[in-house]
Amino acid sequence: MKKRAVLLTVIVPAVALLGFTSIVSIAQSAKVDVSGMWVFTVQSVAGTSSPLVTFKQEGENLTGHYSSQLLGEAALAGTVKGDAIEFTVSTDVQGTRVDAKYSGTLEGNDSMKGKLSTGFGDGTFTAKRKQ
Repeated sequence: MKKRAVLLTVIVPAVALLGFTSIVSIAQSAKVDVSGMWVFTVQSVAGTSSPLVTFKQEGENLTGHYSSQLLGEAALAGTVKGDAIEFTVSTDVQGTRVDAKYSGTLEGNDSMKGKLSTGFGDGTFTAKRKQ
């Protein structure tokens, strides 16, 4: 009887720990990597635009390139934490510095949506990974 009790006190926690470790490993491997080219649809006080954004993700750090008719060509920097994405595009528009901050939520591997904040007005965005 004591052997059974000892086995249960050792085996049950070990099996539980193994199961928990497997769940954590699966969750970590399911992280989204946004690296690649994305097509955005932005609705703002300036109207509707369709910037093309290329992301490079390393861990939680995000860098890349932003291209639109409204803001032109610019580098971007930000973070991806879980399903939250944030990045800022800083550029010069007709002699005025514009910082466009995108804050959104990833929806799987190939789409996202969120809000845009700028010094001259706010907006919303959706984006799809370019296939």
